[in-house]
Amino acid sequence: MTTVSTEFLLRNLPFRTQLKRTWHSNPIHTVVNCATPILNEDSTRKRRFNINKRHVNAGPSSSETRPKLDPNYDFRDNHLMKALNRSCKVGKYNESLYFLQHMVSKGYKPDVILCTKLIKGFFNSNKIDKAIRVMEILEKHGEPDVFAYNAVISGFCKADRIDGANKVLDRMKKRGFSPDVVTYNILIGNLCGRGKLDLALKVMDQLLKDNCKPTVITYTILIEATIIEGGIDEAMKLLDEMLSRGLQPDMYTYNVIVRAMCKEGLVDRAFEFVSSTSIKGYAPDVISYNILLRGLLNEGKWEAGERLMSDMFVKGCEPNVVTYSILISSLCRDGKIDEAMNVLKVMKEKGLTPDAYSYDPLISAFCKEGRVDLAIEFLGTMISDGCLPDIVNYNTILASLCKNGNADEALNIFEKLGEVGCPPNASSYNTMFGALWSSGDKIRALRLILEMLSNGIDPDGITYNSLISCLCRDGMVDQAIELLVDMESSKCQPTVISYNIVLLGLCKVHRVIDAIEVLAAMVDKGCQPNETTYTLLVEGIGFAGWRIDAMELANSLVSMDAISEDSFKRLYKTFPMLDVYKELALSD
Repeated sequence: MTTVSTEFLLRNLPFRTQLKRTWHSNPIHTVVNCATPILNEDSTRKRRFNINKRHVNAGPSSSETRPKLDPNYDFRDNHLMKALNRSCKVGKYNESLYFLQHMVSKGYKPDVILCTKLIKGFFNSNKIDKAIRVMEILEKHGEPDVFAYNAVISGFCKADRIDGANKVLDRMKKRGFSPDVVTYNILIGNLCGRGKLDLALKVMDQLLKDNCKPTVITYTILIEATIIEGGIDEAMKLLDEMLSRGLQPDMYTYNVIVRAMCKEGLVDRAFEFVSSTSIKGYAPDVISYNILLRGLLNEGKWEAGERLMSDMFVKGCEPNVVTYSILISSLCRDGKIDEAMNVLKVMKEKGLTPDAYSYDPLISAFCKEGRVDLAIEFLGTMISDGCLPDIVNYNTILASLCKNGNADEALNIFEKLGEVGCPPNASSYNTMFGALWSSGDKIRALRLILEMLSNGIDPDGITYNSLISCLCRDGMVDQAIELLVDMESSKCQPTVISYNIVLLGLCKVHRVIDAIEVLAAMVDKGCQPNETTYTLLVEGIGFAGWRIDAMELANSLVSMDAISEDSFKRLYKTFPMLDVYKELALSD
């Protein structure tokens, strides 16, 4: 897809009427703003959409009970050590740190195992500064080991602070500690998880340079990342390298490769691969069979799926809940609800307890056929079977009710979600907001957004796009633009869909120059326009009365491969050239 510059658009649109510029990229007044809750003047007490959690005070709150210590206590006393261990074990890390600080001030040598537990606890509760403080105490007053350093490095990596992890690694080496394979696996895993395979491979090179032997885990991490970035063939090269080093993959490693082959539609190749591993003495497990079964059924190969399950039974591999859930999901997808119900029955007879993933395809299938009443009854069946419905099950029913115009019934279920132990999530709020707004109850819809914020639920892209779309649909385009700008400054960045919604809103009210400015802002933000973007712009220009300019632009765009021939033909039908030529003659 070619990206067309704003200068090109302006240069090739010789408007015959001077258009007034009305859109500004930095609006001052915001009617609907996702960073400032609406419909409530006392909004300072509400949560903001873009909360920076790092600004939260890491220290203990005033409500915490600070343990009182007798100054005459012997800090080497076994009872005090037990108290320190007990507070750490039950997760009272602030209390543990308070004890630790006072004990070392009296000459106590901190225990490395206890400190490592504290470090992990603080990182897991996102109290990074306190985790660093524990490590500082351990380095100054005790004797840290590789496990302690690995805990700090792992914590920094999980917090996406790779620079901090590298500094700890350097400090670790300066103190005479050699990183072990766990250290390197932590770094490699973090880099692969962030899509930086090239850097992960450099860490692998450093691992080998330091005479540290990679493990099966090391290669499995790299194989998973290589599948995503380089494809299955590159991943197979890593598997060969792994085998050449004398490392024997386990079934987890093999299943990673089998899953990747099936996802790429290479089901036959996946079967061949499993056969080759069987020859080497690695029998496929139930996970392997489930991956292959899903791959076959996704392609509609039911007979092959039945043969696979027969082989599964012959080999003594019992199907599990996932196996039956795959069958139920595939049958529901193909509209075979009665057969899916029979599978559920067999599953129960086998002594297996269905989970929410087993029931959800059936609930979705009932809703798809318009039998929402049966779907709601099915929730009762789930509960009687000992399986509590999850929010996905409820969201499926809410969406179906709203789609069929039963927003009031959906709202009744929505308001009781907290009572049944399944509080609504962002998807629940998005569904109800759209339904209430569409039904004309805009005040109630906006109050739902306030409720969402006050409950600490972060909005997602759908939340923003729904708000923007509703505003544009009701002609409140300026407010929609302000919300788009607010979105740009939040952690939930706008996508091409967000910009296209605003472009459509502007073009509907014939604000073409503003639409071009939004397009320019979109490109400046690094968001790539798509064919819909350019098509909307051409239509906006045409419907605003400049059909000649619209078709000239469409000609240029199709020659630059920015829009397809099919889109051009559709635009040609919308703005017939005969009418365009008549318009041109009249203007002359």
